[in-house]
Amino acid sequence: MLEAFLTYLEAERRYSPLTVEVYGRDVREFFDYLGLVSQDDFRPSLTTTDDLREWIVSMSRVRKLSPGTINCKISAVRSFFRWMRTTGAIERDPCFRLRTLKTPKRLPVWIPETKMEGISTHLVEQCSSGNPKQRRNALILLLFYSCGVRLAELVGLDAGDISDDFRTLRIHGKGDKTRLVPLPETTAEILKRHVDEISGSEIWKSPRKPLFLTEKGAPVSRGTVYAVVRAELEAMGVQGKRSPHVLRHTFATHLLDGGADMREIQELLGHSSLAATQVYTHNSIARLKKVYAGAHPREHEGSEFGAEKHDGDEEHE
Repeated sequence: MLEAFLTYLEAERRYSPLTVEVYGRDVREFFDYLGLVSQDDFRPSLTTTDDLREWIVSMSRVRKLSPGTINCKISAVRSFFRWMRTTGAIERDPCFRLRTLKTPKRLPVWIPETKMEGISTHLVEQCSSGNPKQRRNALILLLFYSCGVRLAELVGLDAGDISDDFRTLRIHGKGDKTRLVPLPETTAEILKRHVDEISGSEIWKSPRKPLFLTEKGAPVSRGTVYAVVRAELEAMGVQGKRSPHVLRHTFATHLLDGGADMREIQELLGHSSLAATQVYTHNSIARLKKVYAGAHPREHEGSEFGAEKHDGDEEHE
C-alpha cells in the first residue's frame, strides 16, 4: 500500500525523487510508532485520530522535534491517508480533523543591497579568472542571485534551457512546472563564455549537457553546489546563514525593494501561491521600521530633532 502511494506521488503528482523519499520515511516513522513489525501488519481502518495526536505529542515531548519538522511529517501522513480514502482503502480519514502545530514566523534571511553590490562585483571579476573551477563557482552564485532559482533547479540546468540570445533561462521547477526567467546582460555574457568554454573543451560526457560540471565532466551534485555557495559567501564576509536559499531570498527582497510587483516576483520565483511570496513584504516592512527608528524625530528623545519644546514655542500642524 505504501509503495503504491509513493509510486502515485512520483508518477501522477510529479514529486521529485527526494520528496518521495522523505514522504516514505515519514510514513514509515508513523508505522514504527504504532509498533508494527512489518508493513503487512498495518490496518488503516483501525487507525484513529487519537493515535495520530499521541504520535504528535510523542514527537514534540519525547523526540523534541520542532513544530515545523512535525508539521512536515503530519503532511506526509495526511497525504497517505487522503490517498487511501480516494482509492477506497478506507471509508473514514482519521486526519480529517487533525490540526498542525503553530510555528513561529521567521523572516527570510537576505543580504543587504549595499553588501550584495560588492559581492556581485567580486563575482564578475572572478568569472574572468584563469582558474576554471573558480569561474564556475562564481557563475553559480551569480545565477542564484540574478535569477532566484532553487538549488535543485540550478543543478538541473542544461545547455538546452538557454535561449538562443542567452537572455532567458527555462527553469524546471517543483511539480514538473517550467518558467522563463530573464538574464541580466552581464550574467548572460558570462554564461555564454562558460558554455563556449565547455563546448570547446569537449568535457561534456552526457547528452543532457548540464551547465555545471566537476573537473571530470560529471554533473555537479546538490551537496557540491551548497558547499560552494557557503564557502564563497563566507570568504566574502557574509555573516549568519550562508546558503543558496539566502541568495534566492536576496533576489526576491531586492526586487520588491526596487518596486517590482508581487505577482511578477511570484512568477519569477515559481511560487504556486501568492502567500508564499508575500513573506518578502515582511522583510521590507522590517527594513522600513529600521529606517524609521533611525530617522524619525520622535525616535531621538533629547536630540536636536526630538528635544522638548521650550516655553512659548507654538505647535503647528
